[in-house]
Amino acid sequence: MLELNEEEANSPEHFDSQVQKAQEQLNSLRRQQEQIEKQKRELEELSRRQEELERGRAEMTDKFTRSLVVLEREAYDSQKKLEQLRATRESFVQHLTLLEAIDPKSWNPADLQKELSRSLSTVDDARAEFSQQRSRLSATTGDDAAEVALPGATPDVQLGSGNGFLQWMQIGLAFTLPLIVFGVIALLLFLWLASRGQ
Repeated sequence: MLELNEEEANSPEHFDSQVQKAQEQLNSLRRQQEQIEKQKRELEELSRRQEELERGRAEMTDKFTRSLVVLEREAYDSQKKLEQLRATRESFVQHLTLLEAIDPKSWNPADLQKELSRSLSTVDDARAEFSQQRSRLSATTGDDAAEVALPGATPDVQLGSGNGFLQWMQIGLAFTLPLIVFGVIALLLFLWLASRGQ
């Protein structure tokens, strides 16, 4: 019987069976290897995506944090600029109201000198306030001064700027018109009083 078992062990069928088992084991090992390599690739991809997540999250967190600081600073600056603009607007409205209230036609001729001085003082105050507010706006807006393009605070008339004779005559008339009106009224008053006295 032992001899029979030895013969069976050395038989070609037995070798074929052993080869087949070895082949099956080899195929099983290959499948396991492929499965392990697939798991390895999946783990590597997972690791790469986790690194990408961490990198992207850190990058965007940094960008949002810095952007929020910039936006808060811009909002604060804009709020300050808005407050300055509102204050300037209120001041301009007040001065414009005072300037528009000047009505030389309604002045009493007897008080012409006083009314003229008061009105010139109002104009000078308005000019000084305009210059001051314009400077403040320029300082507040910095390089963005062009955003609030206010005209210059100096009078439009400048000596030696090449004005013609006709323009100088108009300027002279504008300055002396209140005196002419006062003189005509005084003359008419004098003539009226003189005619009543006769």
